[in-house]
Amino acid sequence: MQEIWTYIESWLYANAPKVLDTLQPGASDTQIKAAEDFLSIQFPAEVKAFYRIHNGQSGYSYGFFEGKEFLSLERIQEEWAVWKELLDGMEFEDSESSPDAGIRSDWWSAQWIPLTYDGAGNHDCLDLNPGEGGKRGQIITMWHDEPERQIVAPSFREWLEQYVEGLKSGHFIFSEEGNGIFNVDDI
Repeated sequence: MQEIWTYIESWLYANAPKVLDTLQPGASDTQIKAAEDFLSIQFPAEVKAFYRIHNGQSGYSYGFFEGKEFLSLERIQEEWAVWKELLDGMEFEDSESSPDAGIRSDWWSAQWIPLTYDGAGNHDCLDLNPGEGGKRGQIITMWHDEPERQIVAPSFREWLEQYVEGLKSGHFIFSEEGNGIFNVDDI
């Protein structure tokens, strides 16, 4: 993970220092374990390694992943708790999603761990309980008011590698007007 962060940090330093300034120091093993206990899960090793270097952003002043906040462990727990409360309140009892093959048709699952937040209730999630044909640790989209659920990447590492490739190729750029890093096609 260090090589991925090294590239991201150098790109941010040259192209988006305001975003770089929002990155928090790495999480401790104690913080990671506390988050795992709260979420009743175990993060894949690559997720732990990534968070040991930077524990998300310090706020949502600048979007990190396509305009979305890169959630700290604390923010992951906050966002997850909102969804868990709705799940426990049976808010999704009669709701199903329209997922890609490999994703469960749940509206939301307690095994979908939000990694990003767009400010409107939507997330990229780490899927720790995939559907048939899916892969544990795949990254999926989760829209709060739309049924589509898509696989963004087959693993956390591949998701990050796609992001780095997008930075390298100019597919992702910093937008001052948008306050973050966006897909060039979306600006």
